[in-house]
Amino acid sequence: MAHNRIRTLIATLCLVGATTVPALSQGKIILYTSQPDKDAQETVKGFQAANPGMQVEVFRSGTTEVMSKLAAEFAGGQPKPDVLLIADAVSMEALKADKRLLQYKEAKADGFREGSIDPERYYFGSKLITTGIAYNTEAPLKPQSWADLAKPEFKGLISMPSPLYSGAAAIMLSAMTQRDDLGWKYFEGLQSNQTVSVRGNGAVLKSVATGEKPYGVLVDFMALNAKQKGSPIEFVFPKEGVPAVTEPVAILSTSQNVAGAKAFVDFILSDEGQRLAVSQGYVPAKTSITGPTWLPKDVTINIMSKDLKSILSRTEADKKRFADMFGG
Repeated sequence: MAHNRIRTLIATLCLVGATTVPALSQGKIILYTSQPDKDAQETVKGFQAANPGMQVEVFRSGTTEVMSKLAAEFAGGQPKPDVLLIADAVSMEALKADKRLLQYKEAKADGFREGSIDPERYYFGSKLITTGIAYNTEAPLKPQSWADLAKPEFKGLISMPSPLYSGAAAIMLSAMTQRDDLGWKYFEGLQSNQTVSVRGNGAVLKSVATGEKPYGVLVDFMALNAKQKGSPIEFVFPKEGVPAVTEPVAILSTSQNVAGAKAFVDFILSDEGQRLAVSQGYVPAKTSITGPTWLPKDVTINIMSKDLKSILSRTEADKKRFADMFGG
């Protein structure tokens, strides 16, 4: 009888535990992201399909504004997001250095491109977004290298995104100025060529497509997706190599729903999440996943190496110097 009562009590406790402990599917996470609106909506939809019942609250803006909002929340002692999905790893390095990120050692990140994953597993690249040269198909010259844009015949014909607004442009600036073959001398050449700095990549795309400025410094997917849709644009991966951002995802150390946040990271890193990135027109961070249709099969993307810690220590000074040269 006593044994039966014990078994009944254990069964009852298990039943109570099963009904009172909230399941992951009943949770909610807060996501701060710099993804474009459509991509952010599709990412959330894909995550929720893989985790039925999960609720996601989203704040979406450019990386600079996301980081500014987050800094204000840190200062007030009330950071809201569980998860970040933003443009560049340099911002993640800053958060990691300030102990604002949660280490996720168990994340399944095997088979991801070299340099896309933080070795200590605090943040994880979700895709590869490179910056190269776009030009209008009616343009008389066909640049093949970064050096070409500093030649006199391109004077007054180039636009580029400002690193003060674009995370990809900020990475490009710091990666290029670290190099002996480019450096600040290259940007001085662009300035002498009357290159126009605009707010973002979208403005560059419009300028190149209309022929207003037939040459532009632009992220790959914008140019090649536009080309696929009939826009008069060609894109070049310059021979010196291309700077790249990996749009990393990370969990904040102050997350109120760590299990839900980990589930979100798991989705981004999963084959399903990587195929979603491809369907959105990006190069996946996972090498086993087939790339987007716009990526020519014979193209080898040469990624510029970069020292993220060095970039982190210099990025604000680099931006200020750029603003002094090209305007804010």
